[in-house]
Amino acid sequence: MLSTSTIRGILETYKLANDEPLCERISVYTDLLLKWNRKVSLTSVEEPAEIVRYHFAESFLGAKVAGIREGRLADLGTGAGFPGLALKLYVPTLKVTLIESNAKKCAFLAEIVRMLELADVEIIRSRFEEIEPTGKFDFVASRAIGEIPEFLAWAARSARAEGKAILWVGPEGVQKAISATENWIWGSPQPIPLTKRRFILVGTRQLDR
Repeated sequence: MLSTSTIRGILETYKLANDEPLCERISVYTDLLLKWNRKVSLTSVEEPAEIVRYHFAESFLGAKVAGIREGRLADLGTGAGFPGLALKLYVPTLKVTLIESNAKKCAFLAEIVRMLELADVEIIRSRFEEIEPTGKFDFVASRAIGEIPEFLAWAARSARAEGKAILWVGPEGVQKAISATENWIWGSPQPIPLTKRRFILVGTRQLDR
């Protein structure tokens, strides 16, 4: 199991909050992720410190860039819980809906929620396209979305007025997002530290005229 001091050091590299309870939860999460990953394909990253950097720190950066302090967040295609469940650890008051079509990944998510005794987490086994948008989310996020136009169309219908869409993308993803829809006002792409040409992109939903 990765030590909390190692986790704190990694988070400090990104200038992220890193108190002991948070680091303990990351350690438990990482340990279970690697155990499940032996039988269920959850991540291609198998070195514990790299999991903290790639999955947790990069997810947490989204909270800083998008100004997430509270509210409701939907994570589309969450996989092993990134960014949505990681953001729940970083912002405990956040209410999170995790949308994932793979049953085994949903079982993993349920086990993490149980082990860490997390409240206000909803797990929906479905493709996001099959879910009727409700207009209730303050944030709609994804780190692994392939269909950016479809994601943004769903997010536009699901986000509250002035809600935000958050994407972790490369240069091509930035261009696709900006050109895909007129429903969003985009901020400048924020480079992710220690990566080559990867960004966090945040769009604010335009108010209906």
